[in-house]
Amino acid sequence: MTESGKHGIDPILVTVIQRRLKAITEEMGLVMLRTARSPILSEARDFVTGLYDAEGNMMEQTAYIPILAFAVPESIKHIVAYFKDKLYPGDVIIHNDPFTGGNQAADVKIVRPIFFGERLVGFAAINGHQADVGGAVAGAYNPGATEIWQEALRITPVKLYEKGEKRQDVWDLVFGNIRFPIVQEDIQAAMGGCAVGDRELVRLIERHGWDRFDAHLQHLYDATEQQMRAEIRDIPDGVYHGKSTAHYDGFTPGSTMDFCVKVTVRGDNIDFDFTGSAPQTPGYVNAPPASTISAITLTLLMCLKDPSIPQNVGVMRPLTFNLPEGSIVNPRFPAASTFGNHLSDQISAAIFDALAAALPQRVTAAWNPLFAIAAVGFNARTKQPFVDILFNGLKGGGGGTAGADGYDHIGLIACGGGLLAQDPEMFEMKDPLYLRRFEFKTDSAGAGQWRGGLGVEMEMEFLGNDNMVSAFGDGIDPGSEAKGILGGGHGMLNHGELMYPDGTRYTCKSKEVVPGIPKGTIWRQVAGGGGGYGDPRRRPAEQVAREVRYGYVSAIAAREQYGVVVDPVTGVLDASGTAALRGEVR
Repeated sequence: MTESGKHGIDPILVTVIQRRLKAITEEMGLVMLRTARSPILSEARDFVTGLYDAEGNMMEQTAYIPILAFAVPESIKHIVAYFKDKLYPGDVIIHNDPFTGGNQAADVKIVRPIFFGERLVGFAAINGHQADVGGAVAGAYNPGATEIWQEALRITPVKLYEKGEKRQDVWDLVFGNIRFPIVQEDIQAAMGGCAVGDRELVRLIERHGWDRFDAHLQHLYDATEQQMRAEIRDIPDGVYHGKSTAHYDGFTPGSTMDFCVKVTVRGDNIDFDFTGSAPQTPGYVNAPPASTISAITLTLLMCLKDPSIPQNVGVMRPLTFNLPEGSIVNPRFPAASTFGNHLSDQISAAIFDALAAALPQRVTAAWNPLFAIAAVGFNARTKQPFVDILFNGLKGGGGGTAGADGYDHIGLIACGGGLLAQDPEMFEMKDPLYLRRFEFKTDSAGAGQWRGGLGVEMEMEFLGNDNMVSAFGDGIDPGSEAKGILGGGHGMLNHGELMYPDGTRYTCKSKEVVPGIPKGTIWRQVAGGGGGYGDPRRRPAEQVAREVRYGYVSAIAAREQYGVVVDPVTGVLDASGTAALRGEVR
């Protein structure tokens, strides 16, 4: 390679360094996938890995779950300010506090400072959703919480290891307040992943030397910023308004919370102003700033033309945010906020609504709002308590977009494609739960020229006694389904019910704890589909007929929503009947 002068920048080396940083974060992720014990991490991949510079700026990340990813830098910056010059090689820091840069208290960050000689050069961090973090309800989702201490053990930055020595007193204090022993093992897995990040970043710096590495890293930041600014310049200048609504705060039946956003595009800068959004709620339906900013960022990235922009601090430089304190997108201390990550559904929907006028070919219809449960109980076989978030059942459909149907069974928008479903056999081996049914739900997707993604229906049986369900989500109440866009139809509502052995049924609220569930009870859940994009009667008739044959769309919905006549028995398209019906409708 050649450099233009002693301190010049080699563009090839910039690319090499960026790709190596990305590879290191992927290696950190492989450590987690291979060594974490909880299926929340090892199967569902509910974590993110990243490298950050000495100031806490993102160098690169692997965003299995995007909402966790863009939330990490503020935590690192707080750690830098908190410890100042008292960071040493071999330190390991744990942190989860939403009021010092964290996003969700259940998302626990393990952070390892990285030294090159005596110089602090950066941090390796893994942010992962843990099976338990203390608080009043096992599994962290406590819809009755009105302050953070009722949700979780609040962990401001604290060292689990200092200079390579384990601080046993701190370790015992933290894990003495967490129910499940598996959490300690998962934290050790994260520590291992960060150790790999430390080792490999040092090797990369050794290869090129600190001054050369740092110069090219700063150039990478600047180049990424220029890429981002070029993308923003492609959005027409203007002020765009959008709105969406969340339903039920966990305390007041019928309550709604609006998300109002004003998106201002001027040249190569973009501002997101949430003035006018609902005030913070009394319960845990609040999004800390880290969750809100992360949701905004991942939504904007979905609207850009170039998906290959490196994920470093340069992405964030052209973005500004106005999140009024005391609002649902920036609650005041000591508000509860465990549900905050899941408000990304509404934050994203509001931004898509705003940008539809500027970028109609790039926005998507709304994705299915998450509705999930944490199943908690005791496993008689292992003689240990268990908690399981039923990822198979919660993954609704994505929103349709110009030229493409929404993703089927994808999950909440904040997870992108990173949140995987559990392997059914591993699911049944691990916990006393039996999967009875798991399939796409007919007519769950919003109709459109490009339909929404399909949702699913799941039935699961409890095989042990004295279980508990902690339900958390949205999309259950009429009007809360995933909305279509530009003429598209809405997705199906979510639904969850307990079918008891004596034949009684109980329909769950969207935020609720149901205790005392006996053996033989069946949990039935429907995750709705995503919203449709564009006029459904512009969808090719043969494609609709094919989906009737597949069971994705009923013959009745084909006629009523798409204007397509299909024989309900044979699935054969009636071309003349369709032409007549579509002509009548137009």
